[in-house]
Parts: sequence; structure tokens; C-alpha cells
Amino acid sequence: MASKISPLAPARFPDLPPIAGVQFAAVAAGVGYSGRTDVMLAQCAPGTSIAGVFTRSATRSAAVLDCQAKLGSATTAGAAILVNSGNSNAFTGLNGAVAVSTIVEATASATGIPTNRVFTASTGVIGEPLHHERITDKLPELNSALSADGIEGAARAIMTTDTYAKGASATCTIDGKPVSIAGIAKGSGMIAPDMATMLVYIFTDALVDQSALQDMTARLCDQTFNCITVDSDTSTSDSLLVAATGASQVNAAGDAGFEQALHKVMLDLAHQVVRDGEGATKFVEITVTGAVDTASARTHGLSIANSPLVKTAIAGEDPNWGRVVMAVGKSGAPADRDTLSIWFGDTQVAEDGWVSLNYVEADAAAHMKGDQIRIRVDCGMGDGAATVWTCDLTHRYIDINADYRS
Repeated sequence: MASKISPLAPARFPDLPPIAGVQFAAVAAGVGYSGRTDVMLAQCAPGTSIAGVFTRSATRSAAVLDCQAKLGSATTAGAAILVNSGNSNAFTGLNGAVAVSTIVEATASATGIPTNRVFTASTGVIGEPLHHERITDKLPELNSALSADGIEGAARAIMTTDTYAKGASATCTIDGKPVSIAGIAKGSGMIAPDMATMLVYIFTDALVDQSALQDMTARLCDQTFNCITVDSDTSTSDSLLVAATGASQVNAAGDAGFEQALHKVMLDLAHQVVRDGEGATKFVEITVTGAVDTASARTHGLSIANSPLVKTAIAGEDPNWGRVVMAVGKSGAPADRDTLSIWFGDTQVAEDGWVSLNYVEADAAAHMKGDQIRIRVDCGMGDGAATVWTCDLTHRYIDINADYRS
């Protein structure tokens, strides 16, 4: 795990409200790290709805496949989420499937929750067998340590190269009654979600049926986690679960205020992942307007965000707008050189396919010295618009990943 906290990190872990109907515990099991918590358990009340989105990687892990198969199963029983860090249990063949089955069975036995309601995830090194007995041996301890205020410990247990634990919350009022949402996430490298994200777990006391929660989760994921990138690499283990316990007895299905609150939590966590990007020193927002459609705008935005040349220029505080032109041109989405305009911060650097007549490089360079960078591109072709978020690319990223397994 990286030891130096990201300069973009929040001052501290936020105060998250307890969510009625869910309890947490975390322990050190020695799965892949020595002397730190690396397994967390969340136990949800009977009737909890579980929605999820997962990586579409062709090499996704056994845990992801198991969770995907369980979504939509009966919600009358409770639910359990068990996650370990230090080993992803991915690309481990039959051993991976056996490990998942063993962990699920042991969790069901310890908690009294049916196996079809036990959701697991693993994160860490790919291709190494998971010593699942290190996890199952700790289940009695985990089960006995469950508490309503244990969410911060759970957030710390799922960290890998993360430099800080990530949490976010929101509240809303429905028919005069309060509803709470709290979530945690892990992610720092291998970040370019594809229908999901790193590992994210969000809990609410709202009452939402599974199908409505699933639809909402998928839509909001496309607006948040699917719009971030650190290094263009999609993990084999990306998983996002949203659990609605219903303990408030407030029906939130179809409520715009609840959806806005959930979106706020998801976007906050997504931004925290980018701010903790391996080696990151700058948080970058890229907005594309004037594309032929929304999908094209997003394609252009991610092409810019994933470009090593753009990201290293940002790290070097160089307003090299030519690299943005390059990234738009290579994206594969429709573009017209002669209608393209670009801004760094509030400074227009290019317009209608040429450097802006009023461009003063010192103004753009001044913006690049900050740690919050804004790049805007207008394609001049239509009404499509999208915003994506990324970070710069520094030598620290190489340092972290060159010796990740040592």
C-alpha cells in the first residue's frame, strides 16, 4: 500500500450517519498484507434490496461472476457482503471458484444468511491463489464484532494502493421523513470503469424494490463511475453494490430527491477515487460540448483523459493544447478540425481549428499551476455534451506499479 497520502485527499474520513438495518466489522486476516485490516463484513437486515453493476472484463473474477448470478434473488432474507483486500482471486481457475464457494458457505453458516444472499469481492494481486481459510477462520470474530458505526473500519479494510479511506453520505426528505445514504469505496490504480467501478458499497435505509434500485444504480453509475479514469485500465474485479434496507419504511422508488442524493454520494466517491489516483497531484475535469451526440462527447472526453501525453503535460504544468487536439482526433468519434475550440480554465487557447487570436500562454500556464484543472473542448458539430474526470500522470505512478507485488 502506498504510504504517502495523496495531496488531493480530504482532510479526514467524513462523519457518516449510521444506516438503520446494516452493521459492519473489519479484521486483520493476513490475506495479503501484514499488520493491517484486510477483511470487512457488512450484514443487512431481512428484506434488503441489493442492486449491482460489475466489470464487463472478459477475465473478470470468480467473485464477480458469483455476484452477478445472485442479483435479483428473493429479498425476504438478510444479506451479507464480505470483501478482502490483498488478493483479487482473479485468473485463478477452479481454485478461484472453490475459494468463493467456500467463503460464501462459511459466511452463510456464521451469519445465518442464505448463500444466495451472500455477496463477496476480492481486490489485490491478480493470478495468485487466495488462501481462503485465512478469511473463513476470522468469520466468527467478524460476526461478533458487527456494529452500526463500523463503516470506517470497513472502508479501511478494502484499501490496496489507496492512500486514504473513502466515504460519502447524503440525506433527503420524502413525505416529510428523513432518508439516509452512506457509501464507501476503494480505488487508486487500474481505474477505467466499464459498467461498474473499483469496489463500491453504498447503503441506505430507504425502501426501494430491487428492480427500481437496479435501474437507478445502473443509470447513475454511467453518470459517475463510468466517467472517471486514472490509467485507462479496467479491473477484473470491479464491483458496485447498493443495499436498501427499507428500515426507514419510506418508499424512495421514483423519488427525484432520493435519486439526486444517491447521485451525490456516487459522484463524491468517484471523485475521491480520482483524487487518490496513484501518484496524482492534480484533479482534472474535462468537459466536451458541441459533439454530434452524448456518446461521442464522452468518447472524446475519455480519449483526452486517458492520453499519457495530455496527462504528463498536466503534471508538468504545461498548457500544451496540441495534445488535446491529438486526443480528439484519435478518439474515433466524429470531429472536425476546423470547428474545434479549446479552453484551459477560463482561457480560450484555440478556436475554429486554430490558435485563438487573443491567446496569452501565461494565462493558461497560471491555471495549470493549480491542483484543480479544467479543460473544455467544443466540437462545434452538435448538441452532445459530457464531463469526465481524471488526474495527472507522474513518475510516482511508475514507482507504485513497478514494484506492486514486492
